[in-house]
Amino acid sequence: MDYRVLGRTGVRVSPLCLGAMMFGAWGNQDHDDSIKIINRALDAGINFIDTADVYSAGESEEIVGKALAGRRDDVVLATKLYMPMGPGPNQRGLSRRWIVAEVENSLRRLGTDWIDLYQVHRPDPSTEIDETLGALTDLVRAGKIRYFGSSTFPAHEVVEAQWVAERRGRERFVTEQPPYSLLVRGIEADLLPVAQKYGLGVLPWSPLAGGFLSGRYTRDGGEVTSTRASRVPNRFDLSVPENRRKVDAAIAFGDLAAEVGITLIELALAFVLRHPAVTSAIIGPRTMDHLESQLTGADITLDEAALDRIDEIVPPGVTINPEDAGWIPPALTKPALRRR
Repeated sequence: MDYRVLGRTGVRVSPLCLGAMMFGAWGNQDHDDSIKIINRALDAGINFIDTADVYSAGESEEIVGKALAGRRDDVVLATKLYMPMGPGPNQRGLSRRWIVAEVENSLRRLGTDWIDLYQVHRPDPSTEIDETLGALTDLVRAGKIRYFGSSTFPAHEVVEAQWVAERRGRERFVTEQPPYSLLVRGIEADLLPVAQKYGLGVLPWSPLAGGFLSGRYTRDGGEVTSTRASRVPNRFDLSVPENRRKVDAAIAFGDLAAEVGITLIELALAFVLRHPAVTSAIIGPRTMDHLESQLTGADITLDEAALDRIDEIVPPGVTINPEDAGWIPPALTKPALRRR
């Protein structure tokens, strides 16, 4: 496998990162089967695994930890925090109090002494970024984490975090994990150029657009069923016009893939990996068949003609359904912030 450097860290990771969101109650509830999938990915050359504390309320981390017993040194291990992990008002967010507490919980669940990449899952408007960077810097110096990154941050907050780190003498975010796919191209307008400017590794999540690009939609019929639909219905409800447009685009991409002689899954992964800012695309298989169908995506190189056709179907910088952006600024969701 052609390994890539993670930002400017010098750490080399596989172009496909195994996402573990589907291991546990949210997806595959069979721990032994999930562990077999993880081991198959490692045997295929994937050396990068991404999970989060919130995935199946910590169960995903526990499964990953069991799978890595005896193989920990061979893997670049990433996890995340921010989402609620309990009913308490301080069991969430990016305060120093929660970061210091939750990293210990993740280390315990993962069965490891260190985390290679600790990521903040979303921006936290209630916490000053210097507070977050300070706590994460202390964890690096304590040896509990090696690096830290952000996930689904808008470009301006990525820039602000870099500036604060420089001014305050903090360690800095070395990666960003945004949504990116053939159907979700908004980050091409500003986030990806910013990541290149600051030397961040980019780790796109949902390169198959939550299943819309899995090949289930064809001109002969067929619909995507997703275990995520109950958690984020606005992204999957086909009565939503933007989602119908996603279906039409997915069918067009399926036609293009057939013309090129590859699967739609391979087209989707090859497209994401083709952008020069992207380091590793996060795949999220629930079954062994899912994994096998995605492993070949890193071997495909799209030519200019195919890329031009892609741009005709979904233009650069366009996200068909804004709900797929992953994070919407509070100023757009809370009227009080616009009318105070």
